[in-house]
Amino acid sequence: MTIGRVESSLTDPASAPMQGDEGAPDAWLVFEPEVVEALAGIRPGDELIVLTWLHLARRDVLRVHPRGDVSRAEQGVFSTRSPHRPNPIGLHRVEVASIDGARVRVRNLEALDGTPIVDVKPVLGDDIRER
Repeated sequence: MTIGRVESSLTDPASAPMQGDEGAPDAWLVFEPEVVEALAGIRPGDELIVLTWLHLARRDVLRVHPRGDVSRAEQGVFSTRSPHRPNPIGLHRVEVASIDGARVRVRNLEALDGTPIVDVKPVLGDDIRER
C-alpha cells in the first residue's frame, strides 16, 4: 500500500542527482488523507527516512557498475544504491523544511515526481527514548 506520492521538479531519471545531498531540490511528500494523522509529532528540522517504491526502475538487474561508472568493476546491486534491483525500494534521508496539512516539504530528496511513498520513519539520535 502506498501512503502518498512525491511532488518534485525532478522528472527525468537521467538528470536527477544520484543522492539527495548532490543537489536535489526541495520536494513535497504528499500523503493520502487516511494517513495524515500519522504525521503527528513530525516537526520542521526533523530528519526522516523516507521509503519509496522506485516505480521506473528495472527489476531484472542484478549487477551494475557503481554510480554508472563503467571504469569501475561490476558489483551485485545489494552492495550498491542502484535503483535497479529485484525490489526497487528507495531509501532517502531527508530533512523536514515545513508542514502544510497532508504535505511535508523536505530537503535532499532525489526521488522523481510521482514516486510512490511506502513509509516514513524518524532518524534516531540522542532522543531515541522520546520516540
